[in-house]
Amino acid sequence: MSVREMQATLEEVRSATRTSVSRRRFDWSVILKQLVLLLATFTVLFPAYFMVITPLKTQEAYSFSKLGFPTQIYLGNFETALRGGRFFLWFGNSIILSVGSVALSTLVAALGAFATSRMNFPGRHVLLSVISSLMVIPPVVMLIPLFLFLTRTKLISTYPGAILVYAGLLAPFSVYLLNNFFRTIPHEIIESALMDGASTLDILFRIMLPLSAPALMTLITVNMLWVWNDLLIALVLLPEDSMRTLMVGITVFGSRYNADVPVSMAGMLMASVPIFLIYLFGQRYFIRGLVAGAIKG
Repeated sequence: MSVREMQATLEEVRSATRTSVSRRRFDWSVILKQLVLLLATFTVLFPAYFMVITPLKTQEAYSFSKLGFPTQIYLGNFETALRGGRFFLWFGNSIILSVGSVALSTLVAALGAFATSRMNFPGRHVLLSVISSLMVIPPVVMLIPLFLFLTRTKLISTYPGAILVYAGLLAPFSVYLLNNFFRTIPHEIIESALMDGASTLDILFRIMLPLSAPALMTLITVNMLWVWNDLLIALVLLPEDSMRTLMVGITVFGSRYNADVPVSMAGMLMASVPIFLIYLFGQRYFIRGLVAGAIKG
């Protein structure tokens, strides 16, 4: 073997060694990332696992093994949860408040987003900035003024009062999200509609909103999730027992059965099913709606 061939062979060995070392480092970094993702997944899924398996145990089985899978399926906890409180009344209240507030906020947000994204008038950028800035205000700081206002207007512990409050709290985020999506719709479509004699409302309801299905589904899902799971606002503004939402009722119900964890978990599991179905229905639009306006503003 000549000297040149030996040098070439040594260079190939060194190159292969460097590649092997770099692959090892890369593999270790990938393994570390996978471990972090697995830990995060476990942290998220463990409460769901606990909530699903606990109602399927008797109180004795739960006391014997709190985290183990039930050896025998027991469904009596769901019957106890349904009979122990006013579950269907609370469920109906949550449906009315969630659907009413989300529908109202979506309508108002669509009008506001269309005006700030497609109409030219003085101060529209300032108006959008003020609306967007309202998202950083926590609802808890407005509880006392809202309570006093609803009390004076005799809307406390009523559906219209609670729906107006929820819709107002949802409006800033809704306007912001729809505004970003409306800006991605080509202006030529709107110009063609105007040339065909379409009015402003026709453009909004027949063109803009149908083209904004991903953003609308994301908006409805996120807002429904927030209203459905809200506890503090419903607890303060709906003090009467007959007006309680499902989350407030389940909380009171859980304090009544705090020693019987399977029954409490049965109530929480049933309360989680509707919002899970809503998310399952709209999940294909969810990611597309969240990144609306990220590429073209």
